[in-house]
Amino acid sequence: MSNRAYNFNAGPAALPLEVLERAQAEFVDFHGTGMSIMEMSHRGAVYEAVHNEAASRLLNLFGNPSGYQVLFLQGGASTQFAMLPMNLLTEGKTAGYVKSGSWATKALKEAKLIGETFVAASSEEDKYMSLPDVSNLRLPENAAYLHLTSNETIEGTQFREFPDTGSVPLIADMSSDILCRPFDLTQFGMVYAGAQKNLGPSGVTVVIAREELLRESPKHLPTMFRYDTHAENNSLYNTPPSFSIYMVNEVLKWIEEQGALEGIEKKNQDKANLLYQAIDASGGFYRGCVHPESRSTMNVTFRLASEELEKLFVKESEKEGFVGLKGHRSVGGLRASIYNAVPKSSIQALVDFMGQFQKNHG
Repeated sequence: MSNRAYNFNAGPAALPLEVLERAQAEFVDFHGTGMSIMEMSHRGAVYEAVHNEAASRLLNLFGNPSGYQVLFLQGGASTQFAMLPMNLLTEGKTAGYVKSGSWATKALKEAKLIGETFVAASSEEDKYMSLPDVSNLRLPENAAYLHLTSNETIEGTQFREFPDTGSVPLIADMSSDILCRPFDLTQFGMVYAGAQKNLGPSGVTVVIAREELLRESPKHLPTMFRYDTHAENNSLYNTPPSFSIYMVNEVLKWIEEQGALEGIEKKNQDKANLLYQAIDASGGFYRGCVHPESRSTMNVTFRLASEELEKLFVKESEKEGFVGLKGHRSVGGLRASIYNAVPKSSIQALVDFMGQFQKNHG
């Protein structure tokens, strides 16, 4: 399609064109049923097959590690900020949090409402423009878990490696970089992610967890906030976001077609290198916000000499078909979110625009 926007939105974000076209072809009549998948019962065999296939396909991308279960929930990662400590931060325990940016801070804020917490590491003094050192963390014996945010969407930082937490479950919010690269799932007790960046459309939140962490939730919790409710009912206790889960399954198929996580990682690294090189080679006209060793391959943040020039950049970029380049309202600046589905051609178009903008206003 020649009229597709250059979509750099942070979320909801770009979806693969191939996936959108497949969904379009099946939208009215799914597999000869005479119905859209949005119209059919979530208790029926047709939908349930899609539901189970999506869970199986997701685990398969991680090598099918034993003892893990996939949940399809609702409420976004923000609901997981509370649901996690409600289920796992029991009396007598404390939960560790790595403060690496805006989303990590929000997760910690919710946990403080539930129980005892501590900050295991922080880069707040550096205004979250780098990542804290997590290589030698000391966790108390009564630690319920250690939580970190693998990629900070707003600031533009990303962990390259994850800490060894021993017997303490390591839990990660991976909303903005899940499936962008291979990683060892068995290092984690749980990972969770809102789908609307790398997994599919908004409306579904994916949780992948060791089964023992899902088995017994505190009895006083409301039914819908218990992990064991959803684990025991295959995420079908209540009506799931069926179309979003269908779309997740289609995105997972697309990732397989790209060479699985190894293939996706190479594509993402090539895209990020192209954009960061343009920033670094601009002679200071464009300035990357984040220390180079902490830069994200998913969210590239950068600044110009003044806010007025940044506003002009956004205005002129929108005229050329670019969408979503304005930085988050809490930090300002500029941001290009280059998730899995953003094609390299869009990055090249942005780099070309940046070069022309510098010629005109440098």
